[in-house]
Amino acid sequence: MGDPRAAIAFEWTKIRTVRSSLWSLLLCFLVSVLIALLFGWVLRGAYDDMSAQSKADFDPVGSGFNGLRLGMISLVVFGTLTVTGEYTSGTIRASLAAVPRRGVFYAAKVFTGTAIALAVSVVVVLVTFFTAQTAIGEAHNASITDDGALRAVVGSILYMTLICAFSMGLATVLRTPALTLGILVPLFFMVSEILNNLPGVQKAAQFLPDAAGGIIMRREAQEHMILDAWSGMAVLVAWVVVALAGGYLALRRRDA
Repeated sequence: MGDPRAAIAFEWTKIRTVRSSLWSLLLCFLVSVLIALLFGWVLRGAYDDMSAQSKADFDPVGSGFNGLRLGMISLVVFGTLTVTGEYTSGTIRASLAAVPRRGVFYAAKVFTGTAIALAVSVVVVLVTFFTAQTAIGEAHNASITDDGALRAVVGSILYMTLICAFSMGLATVLRTPALTLGILVPLFFMVSEILNNLPGVQKAAQFLPDAAGGIIMRREAQEHMILDAWSGMAVLVAWVVVALAGGYLALRRRDA
């Protein structure tokens, strides 16, 4: 099977027949939207008690997207399992026998997984945005036509999609879901957060993939930021390119 279209159809069939992949995508939607709703209601009630400085710095768009960071865990799991599932089950040998050209095999897998992540991200981000802004209330929320809001929405879609692609690249290098998730989940959701709040390493930590790409989720970058929305996205793209290139080299050089 050397036809890229046939290889993509092959990958699509594998993904849609694996329940864990479908559940991770559904969980991404549910977690993101429910947390957006919860945060919105909390912010609606807490706004009047904020200090004058906190009110001036309040970003309803960035605050409404807090749920995306947790929902993104499910996309990381999806990207990881899309690659490593075949290694843990041993079906990778059959897949490579069906698609012997490893470049075609890898490109089809990455394209299919990334395309699904993009489609899911569009739905998740849009529903999350409108859910959060409705919950915050008209007095303090943002409209999608406000300055920076549409860019944050589009950027958040790209951010989640690219994080999934990055996960797929690293998973191809490491081959095991436990090791891949054992690195990515703490890095994205604990280590990165801690480093970005430590004054001594704060500036350098902005260049981690999740931190750099996540800048675009806010209408305006915070004062301590070196990167802005699009330069941060460029840094994330560079991380993704390196991860995918590493995955391709690992796939070509190692036996199944």
